[in-house]
Amino acid sequence: MSGWLDALARLVAAGTPAVLVTVVRAEGSSPREAGAKLVVTGEGQHGSVGGGHLELTAVELARDLLAARPGVAGAAPLLREYPLGPSLGQCCGGAVTLLFELVAPPAWRVALFGAGHVGRALVRLLGDLACRVDWIDERAEAFPSATPPGVRVVVSDAPEEEVARLPAGADVLVMTHSHALDLRIVAAALGRPDLRLVGLIGSRTKRARFLARLEHRGVPPAALARLTCPIGLPGVGGKRPAEIAIAVAAQLLQLEGASVAQATSPAAAKAAPAAQTPGQPQAAQARAADQVPAAPPTK
Repeated sequence: MSGWLDALARLVAAGTPAVLVTVVRAEGSSPREAGAKLVVTGEGQHGSVGGGHLELTAVELARDLLAARPGVAGAAPLLREYPLGPSLGQCCGGAVTLLFELVAPPAWRVALFGAGHVGRALVRLLGDLACRVDWIDERAEAFPSATPPGVRVVVSDAPEEEVARLPAGADVLVMTHSHALDLRIVAAALGRPDLRLVGLIGSRTKRARFLARLEHRGVPPAALARLTCPIGLPGVGGKRPAEIAIAVAAQLLQLEGASVAQATSPAAAKAAPAAQTPGQPQAAQARAADQVPAAPPTK
């Protein structure tokens, strides 16, 4: 992977806004060819469009763009032509045209609790989607040695405390190795009405047990109704980890698609298929097979 591309992937994964500067045209004698790229952040840079005063000027403009519109995705690209003469302190005699593009991390955030077989399968799918994933588990050894660029691994002794750090609108998926831990995470997530999805892997029996325990903890009925369990788009997949992951990814895509449609065009949102939403009757969420067998109650 090219140095600038690797750097850009890391920045997007970390949520750091950047500007991608590209040489789109090089005429006459110029320090770099068309296609050369430079990634600029508020504090650093990666790659090069030729060095010297040209690059210094490009970096200054890129940082002006970041300062004026920090973190804005989809802003209009900017083209600038630079003669390589005395005005830039260069004597090449040619000219270059630079394209400035603001790059920001995806707004779609997913918090995945659990690094088991289904979690690993799901991360492989989410890594190819336009979302950022916080992958959270107590066990450092449970994570693979490499993860997709948009996935941030979080090793925490108290995963339920990570819920408070999530941005509004995030989707939460709970599939840890412990039912007791699942319960703590779900309770924390249901206490955040600004989260879009609170999904728990498991059977309808597990859902009923969790609802009873959460009610005993004092979680109000309106919050309990937001729990989605089983998770996954109905009619998709089966019991294998990869099949469950596909069903869950499909459900997330449906939710995100409906949210984008509603945000961009209320009329389009009305015409779009209804997304699977928390609180729907379990008959509507039931799949051909439950995701996992019912487990004994945790103590």
